[in-house]
Amino acid sequence: MKLPLRAKPAADAAASPIAPPPPRRRRKEWMNRPERSTTTAIKFIVWVALRLGRRAARLLLYPICLYFVLFSRKPRVASALFLSKALGRAPGFGDLFRHYHVFAACLLDRVFFLNDQSDDFDIRVHGEDIVIDLMERGEGCLLLGAHMGSFEAIRMLGHRQRDLRVSLVMYEENARKINSVLNAINPLLSMEVIGLGRPDSMLRVRERLDQGHFVGMLADRTLDGEEEVRLPFLGQPAGFALGPFQLAAMLKRPVVLMVGIYHGGRRYDVHFERIADFSDVPVQDRPGLVRWAAGRFADRLEHYARSHPYNWFNFYDFWK
Repeated sequence: MKLPLRAKPAADAAASPIAPPPPRRRRKEWMNRPERSTTTAIKFIVWVALRLGRRAARLLLYPICLYFVLFSRKPRVASALFLSKALGRAPGFGDLFRHYHVFAACLLDRVFFLNDQSDDFDIRVHGEDIVIDLMERGEGCLLLGAHMGSFEAIRMLGHRQRDLRVSLVMYEENARKINSVLNAINPLLSMEVIGLGRPDSMLRVRERLDQGHFVGMLADRTLDGEEEVRLPFLGQPAGFALGPFQLAAMLKRPVVLMVGIYHGGRRYDVHFERIADFSDVPVQDRPGLVRWAAGRFADRLEHYARSHPYNWFNFYDFWK
């Protein structure tokens, strides 16, 4: 049985308030933002986490977050801009600190997920039936996430659904230091990463989908030269990539949203939602459904951004 579409593509595409993308004159801000952490510092925190435990490692997050709130001006300004839109009020210092702390806590917990210690967490899954249905079909799907909460929480689902196979498509340059350290924690548990911008990237995506993999992408950022649309997001138009949805249309695959929300302590809620299914969409209808699906993704991302604002980890001007 095919995943149901939420609306007719032609009608939704016509009604969707989509404006043409603005001209690109410079490199995307998030791609220009270098890693501030050093490999030595990352290794030290990982050592503390694995040797002394999560409680000891979380104590280190307080001075680290205080430092970044005080001295990382551009990310702090971006955090304040986002929180003002998501909260509907001017954020205070406590809001900014909490925003940084949730980000740091999720980053720290990656260490334990990668070390196969997900049993120590309270992880609740919503929409697991969607995953089971797709696994039974064996056709693979595009699993779209965002820089929000923890995508690593999906590893816990792999313990319950042993046949679940996930490959990640990502832009590797901006997180090379931390990924090199974290992926060395337990190489046997590392997900296959398909780097964006390589000649064989899309070929490898097709191969993994044909093998029944869930191919995960963080779809809330756009690359230089990538086609995008301007969609309403927290009261102001923002750019969203069409590439993931065009890929799903070309490969005739379903698209599922996955968000792992951190609630503090050891609690995560993992949500799966159907976005669209391109399996049987006629060629002439694909452009309309692509744009509708991008709008649907932006709408659901806005829902989670408003309901869990401190889980938002795009520390740059998202609307620029």
